[in-house]
Amino acid sequence: MTGRPGAAEAGFGEVLEAGGPRLAELLERTEARLAEVARSHGDTLGRHAGATLAAGGKRLRPILLFLCAGEATSDALVDAAAAVELLHMATLVHDDVLDRAPLRRGRPTVFATDGPAAATATGDLLFSRSFAELLRSRDPEAVRDLSRASSALARGELMQRADAWSADVPEERYLERCVLKTGRLFEAACRLGARLGDPGPAAADALGTFGAAVGLAFQIFDDVLDVSGPVERTGKHRGTDLLDGTVTLPLILARRADSGLRSLDLRAEVRTPEAAEAVCDRIAATGALTAARERALEHVAAAKAALDEASLPDRTRRALELVADGVVARYA
Repeated sequence: MTGRPGAAEAGFGEVLEAGGPRLAELLERTEARLAEVARSHGDTLGRHAGATLAAGGKRLRPILLFLCAGEATSDALVDAAAAVELLHMATLVHDDVLDRAPLRRGRPTVFATDGPAAATATGDLLFSRSFAELLRSRDPEAVRDLSRASSALARGELMQRADAWSADVPEERYLERCVLKTGRLFEAACRLGARLGDPGPAAADALGTFGAAVGLAFQIFDDVLDVSGPVERTGKHRGTDLLDGTVTLPLILARRADSGLRSLDLRAEVRTPEAAEAVCDRIAATGALTAARERALEHVAAAKAALDEASLPDRTRRALELVADGVVARYA
């Protein structure tokens, strides 16, 4: 799997090993399909889309989809995996425009290299092709699953924008936002795998519950990494969320322990990377990172419990449990 980016380096090597040759083959087929999509839209858009897809990442959502499909290897699964990844990448490109982000996973964004118009068009292309790929499955319920996830992503983004720079974001609202922005697409990936694979529609609810809980844990720990993670591993400087005005769980928890953080005006006082790094240090000093990680582990436990309802083969269950563990073991 030398051509496939990211997963082993990011702590999911055990998952790939547990998935065996079948998972490796399906991921390679998905990469080929994604590359074909990028090439099919002319030189300019193809270059932007190709650069976005080449930036890679863990391909975690396709991995979940394939694992939830049991031993099935159909073209419909590859189409669905490509659809989920295209939708995910579309949201990242649009986020880069909103955040004016220069880097994504350590590489220049389309926004940085070619401006907001090109980046917006690239995100729109990836979004539209996502649904075109899934339509090939000829399963209306599968399309509805992805549509619901897409709507949730938009609602979560609107919540995040509404909460920007706020001094008072309740933990419950933060969690709701994470479910919408991250959990629902993880849920959709798992539901699609079940529907189009061996477990069938009867297992879709249980595996969807698993996926939503894994997605929530993933997002919480991603927010921990924004405060703690080294740039050479995360691809961005510490405190990027603070500079964007995004209020995440580490800051919410730290404000309970540090009155200075409760009165901190993010917009006025956190305007440089150096200021953001200093606030990250203050957050870490309160113990909030440990508390946030414990929250993430609670959702990992809930995800594993949901697998009891899916009646999966031991090998499949073990691989899914490794995914759940892996989302909070990154860069440990």
